[in-house]
Amino acid sequence: MAKKCDLCGKGVVVGMKLSHSHIRTKRTWEPNLQRVRALVDGKPRRIRVCTRCLRSGRVIRAV
Repeated sequence: MAKKCDLCGKGVVVGMKLSHSHIRTKRTWEPNLQRVRALVDGKPRRIRVCTRCLRSGRVIRAV
């Protein structure tokens, strides 16, 4: 299961956590993905969409 938005392609970002003593460890930032029923090519399908796409109106929700 990919942690990627099906519309905009936003995915996981990798970086470093930095402690007070400057010890660096790897960490990831994951997008806020929601599974929604949306119309894809006129048919309702379950897709994984980030909340920015939901808020901006890029998704046509299937009722």
